[in-house]
Amino acid sequence: VQLQASGGGLMQAGGSLRLSCAASGRTFSSYVAGWFRQAPGKGREFVAGISRSGDTTDYRDSVKGRFTISRDNAKSTVYLQMNALKREDTAVYYCATAMTSFTNMVYSTAGRYNSWGQGTQLTVSS
Repeated sequence: VQLQASGGGLMQAGGSLRLSCAASGRTFSSYVAGWFRQAPGKGREFVAGISRSGDTTDYRDSVKGRFTISRDNAKSTVYLQMNALKREDTAVYYCATAMTSFTNMVYSTAGRYNSWGQGTQLTVSS
């Protein structure tokens, strides 16, 4: 599957933004999806993940209550709604997918994902 992330930009702290990740192919519902980010000089870190069905989600602690991951399997798209943005959210955001037979599985480890989007830059200024 090929992934195309979009929606990044320059935002002020406290603002909101939604990232989108469109997937090619017709079997998007067979894939776990996740969002990762990489800030300058830091490693790639898990942000949020969502199961095939969308019923199960997982978040890193620092974004819980602020970010919401969702998916529309009919549109082969996964979203990341980001509210109450902070400067420390500044990073390149990547979407990723992994095929799985488990309906409610969510992966938080980058190594479990085998398809990655190109990344979209989010910069949050104070």
